Amino acid sequence: MPHAQGDVLLIGSVPRESAEEVFKTCAAVLGTHLQALPDGEVGARKSWIQCQAKLVFNGHPALETVRRPNSQDGLAPDYTDNWVFRLKPGIQVLEFGELGYARWALESYQVFRELRRRNEIPPGVRFQVSLPTPLGGCATFFDQPGDREAVYRSYEPAMMREVAAICRQIPAQDLALQWDVCVEILEIAANEPFLPGDPWTRAAAQFQRLTAAIPAPAMLGYHLCYGDLGHRHLVEPANLALSVRMANLAIARSQRRVDWVHMPVPISRSDDAYFAPLKDLASGATRIFLGLIHLHDGVDGALTRAQAARGYLPAFGVAAECGLGRRQPATLTELLAIHRQIAERFAAVPRRSEIGVGEFGRRRH
Repeated sequence: MPHAQGDVLLIGSVPRESAEEVFKTCAAVLGTHLQALPDGEVGARKSWIQCQAKLVFNGHPALETVRRPNSQDGLAPDYTDNWVFRLKPGIQVLEFGELGYARWALESYQVFRELRRRNEIPPGVRFQVSLPTPLGGCATFFDQPGDREAVYRSYEPAMMREVAAICRQIPAQDLALQWDVCVEILEIAANEPFLPGDPWTRAAAQFQRLTAAIPAPAMLGYHLCYGDLGHRHLVEPANLALSVRMANLAIARSQRRVDWVHMPVPISRSDDAYFAPLKDLASGATRIFLGLIHLHDGVDGALTRAQAARGYLPAFGVAAECGLGRRQPATLTELLAIHRQIAERFAAVPRRSEIGVGEFGRRRH
């Protein structure tokens, strides 16, 4: 049996102002369909790794800020208008202190625990912490190859100190930790490695290091991503082959059980060619979540994509293609309702050989 039992995965970011709002809103709509609840990556984290640029790299004594986004809040609106940093002349070694993730996680966990005590979060639903891989957290902000190498060597130990603090302060039986694997996907898909050497070999070694210290009672997952800045992929996936290979690698090289892997499904893809690589998945007991929910075509579109996927993977959970944080807040209720309707109907969706496309039902409003 898979260790991850929920039907629905929330990637991490949710467009609300506070962790309490996120927990209450998502728990009220999705309840026990969730295996874990993220805090929404609110406040400073509302645009994924931009918090690291603003709060860790900007103003660091060993780094100079070459460019900052042309926005009042310092958040990059798209891939062309982003932070750029370089090592200051003469700097060979640098150190990073607190990155913020452990502090933010503990603050949100206190809220989570209180809401659970008041029965506003169902028993058994875990507290989810979503983190960028160390390469993902730093590499895209540095335009000089040598600087990337030096920063990555120092940044990964800092991230692992954050993980150790999270695992020390949050009970393992309450914790679900997700690594966001984006840069590793993008550098392979675009054939533009961020660091020297084979990116597959580097990713395998990173998965091994990232998971060794996470205690087994905690849940572990991976979110595979092609980027979502400006609601578009940096590289559009041709099919699921790269995601399947990365999932197999993560599962094989992790130093402990992997509970789930999430893979993206573009709104335009409900064809066999996109899903066929799922036949090569070696997931074992790891639950697969397919990011096939999109606001634009709702329940009907998600079920059409699910129908295609089930020809190659009979059982999987569902999710949005990426985090919801950059969506308009007014759309959240409808998005969550789509998740719920898919979760309620998904177990009853026959496999492709048993039903025609037109019988999948009309979208409910």
